[in-house]
Amino acid sequence: MTSRSPNPLAQNPRRPSLPERAISRRLSVLSTRTNGGPTGNTEHELTEEIAEIKRYEDFTTIDWVQDAAQEQLRRRARRKQNAGVFELKGSLGWRRRLEDTYDAGQAWIVVTLVGAAIGLNAGFLNIITEWLSDIKLGYCTTAFYLNENFCCWGDEKGCPEWHRWSSFWPFNYLLYFLFSTIFALTSASLVKAFAPYAAGSGISEIKCIIAGFVMKGFLGFRTLLIKSICLPLAIASGLSVGKEGPSVHYAVCTGNVISRFFGKYKRNASKTREILSACAAAGVAVAFGSPIGGVLFSLEEMSSYFPLKTMWRSYFCALVATAVLAAMNPFWTGQLVMFEVRYDRSWHFFEIIFFIFLGIFGGLYGAFVMKWNLRAQAFRKKYLTKYAVLEATLLAAGTAILCFPNMFLRIDMTESMEILFLECEAGRDYDGLCEAKNRWRMALSLAFATIMRTFLVIISYGCKVPAGIFVPSMAVGASFGRMVGIVVQALHEAFPQARFFAACQPDFPCITPGTYAFLGAAAALSGIMHITVSVVVIMFELTGALTYILPTMIVVGVTKAVSDRFGKGGIADRMIWFNGFPFLDNKEEHTFGVPVSQVMTSEVTSLPSSGFTLRAVEELLAQSKYQGFPVIEDRTSKILLGYIGRTELRYAIDRTKKEGFVASNAKCFFTQPPSTAIQTPSVVAPPVTFDAIEDASGQQSVDFSRFIDPTPLSVHPRLPLETVMELFKKMGPRVILVEYRGRLTGLVTVKDCLKYQFKVEAQDTSTHDPTLDLRQEKLWGLMNRGADWLADKVLSVSGGRIKLSGGRGSGFGTSGLNDPRDQLSPILTPSRHDILEGNEDMDTGVELQART
Repeated sequence: MTSRSPNPLAQNPRRPSLPERAISRRLSVLSTRTNGGPTGNTEHELTEEIAEIKRYEDFTTIDWVQDAAQEQLRRRARRKQNAGVFELKGSLGWRRRLEDTYDAGQAWIVVTLVGAAIGLNAGFLNIITEWLSDIKLGYCTTAFYLNENFCCWGDEKGCPEWHRWSSFWPFNYLLYFLFSTIFALTSASLVKAFAPYAAGSGISEIKCIIAGFVMKGFLGFRTLLIKSICLPLAIASGLSVGKEGPSVHYAVCTGNVISRFFGKYKRNASKTREILSACAAAGVAVAFGSPIGGVLFSLEEMSSYFPLKTMWRSYFCALVATAVLAAMNPFWTGQLVMFEVRYDRSWHFFEIIFFIFLGIFGGLYGAFVMKWNLRAQAFRKKYLTKYAVLEATLLAAGTAILCFPNMFLRIDMTESMEILFLECEAGRDYDGLCEAKNRWRMALSLAFATIMRTFLVIISYGCKVPAGIFVPSMAVGASFGRMVGIVVQALHEAFPQARFFAACQPDFPCITPGTYAFLGAAAALSGIMHITVSVVVIMFELTGALTYILPTMIVVGVTKAVSDRFGKGGIADRMIWFNGFPFLDNKEEHTFGVPVSQVMTSEVTSLPSSGFTLRAVEELLAQSKYQGFPVIEDRTSKILLGYIGRTELRYAIDRTKKEGFVASNAKCFFTQPPSTAIQTPSVVAPPVTFDAIEDASGQQSVDFSRFIDPTPLSVHPRLPLETVMELFKKMGPRVILVEYRGRLTGLVTVKDCLKYQFKVEAQDTSTHDPTLDLRQEKLWGLMNRGADWLADKVLSVSGGRIKLSGGRGSGFGTSGLNDPRDQLSPILTPSRHDILEGNEDMDTGVELQART
């Protein structure tokens, strides 16, 4: 946030929040570390101390322009320090050379370590997930820790060593239900208790973090640990969620944790951004077994800044991660993912019509799921925030009840895709999928699986467990594509002599339904994420078939065209908008036709270059939460002289109070003061109270000029808004000042641009349904009545021994399952103009109450 109030000193004092008090303590500690006079600290040392402080500021936006300037200062200081090193002889010279070599190679060391850690984690998670998924259906008599594939190695139709839990079908149904419920309950409970940020996919938040939005704890070790533990449990519970999106999250967490052990990345945000982009590529690489596809995904979807060196490091990180995963060989088949497949047949040009149909389905699927999932998310934030664990548990229970009877919904989604992708020859079959006599029964079963999975994806994605949407969407597309392939195959066999099928060779299989499942999965993935090139490469690396590149490109292109008719941006971009993160998407193009003066804030709180007392500056900091203040010559002329950040100003005041006798009414100079002014920092003095200083000292002045930025980014009021938005996207400043002939006229932030963008879009296409709130209230009332009815039935059947709630009319609010930590006010759904800016004490977009 920036300075906007016309008279902040007239406002009531605001009690600092906990994060602000923690930062203030950190400032005080750091300010006491310095000793000596003005020559005791170089400009480089001051910059390092302020950068260390800024690491502790949560929910702020990184100023990439300032970060680049600080990095240049570090390099200049290092060159000065190392001047003449190579002329030195003896151990000192060699030590310096080794230090320089190590510093230059830190990036590749970090990338190698991170890639290896990501590959190891992915391998172990694959093994654990498969075992947990299979344990719901049976167990291995030879070794309980083996899943079905390992237990029946080499026998695709099962083996005597793998036993179902019982020969009694209802008992298996009950155990399937119980395992699913327990897995979901455990996963949601661990997430809620230890790392709330481990819930969800994490892709939308990581996009904002890479763009410069600070979210402390989101990429921490605790989040990494809980995400890695709970992800297999969430997948094995049967919820319609995937592990590919969370794979990106735990990969980026791994990179953030490991890079913090290296000084270069601990103090430099731009260097850390390179590692995070590389980790995102490695996360997709191990999820799909596609290193090149991972790099392209990071370029196309994740990174707002992707120079050539970042691409090389992303490639190397993805290479190391996939190499480690291949060395682990988690499936004992040499495959990196379970649904990897190889096709040895070609396709025919008459099939392009059906490929286009699959592309249309992918676009419609993405638009439909995004629309209704956002409504489900709004309902969840408004009513179900306090019942996250109960919601995930009930969703898993309901999913188990609905999915067990269907052969394609009962098994794990990756295993389902493996079955649907395969050709029918060489004895490969699954419960009669390839038999002609079961063709229409299988088509109906696949249609039901498509509809049911779509519904479950809508209500499940966003619940408080590690949850991705890549694989569920691919599973929907695969089931629909296989159904289309079965229908086309039936048409060919019914009319083999038709001119439409003239390209088919007689007595040779013409239609391969597995390829339709493969292309349907690509269409659904592209439709939900709005990505194109990376999907084509990922699917190519999954199959290794050059023959099917053109069909994949056709399907993805049609999906992209259909998707764009229903709005820009995939599910990750929609979640960024929904949560109110300050993020400008590089992929969007706007034509507003207005100057920046119509969007800027005109009433700006600024600091005069002289005349402001130290007490007034402290009161300004205490009563406002702005991230910085423009420095002007005086209130009358408003000649712009520079800009000072809140952290720099707070740091300068603390140093002054700790190291010198300064009166509270001392004059503050933000430009070079008269010669009588004391300098900051000053000579160390005995510790005394501030009041004693005020009483003992006379009129003095303090020089803050060394802490201001004398060349802030500024523009003319008539500059088009589109150009200003491009400056934010390409350069990444926190604030842009607006000046006319040297006079400050206003300032503009990303939040101002987004507010105006949403306002224009709301005027062009008003999509708010006035009856939506009423329907949500009715649904909530129906859920309460259903909960009360169930509680009363359980109470009567158990003879009063089992009490689920306080009785009829109590609803969820008095449920005995509630945790005391749940007694928080629900987070309201953000409006179209609720955009986070960096200092919110109560965030309406994401849950801050339990963040770590």
